[in-house]
Amino acid sequence: MRHAMSAILVLAAATAAVVAGSSPAAAYDYRYCLQGRGIGIPGECAYSTYDQCMASASGRGLYCNVNPRVAFGQPPRRGRIYRDY
Repeated sequence: MRHAMSAILVLAAATAAVVAGSSPAAAYDYRYCLQGRGIGIPGECAYSTYDQCMASASGRGLYCNVNPRVAFGQPPRRGRIYRDY
């Protein structure tokens, strides 16, 4: 029982250290989005080339399209916007 408790404490401490030391991912809008049934619009926008996107769509009944945020030049969202009114 004592061995299990110490193992749980070590695991909890290691998890807390990893979570506390991680930084948020940088926002980046990739050029191509995977779209289709079950994914929606704009879709899974994680492809920098059309060939990468088409390789992922292959055999899944999906298609690739240009990311609308890239196409229309909208700036990426950087989190919640707080305003003072």
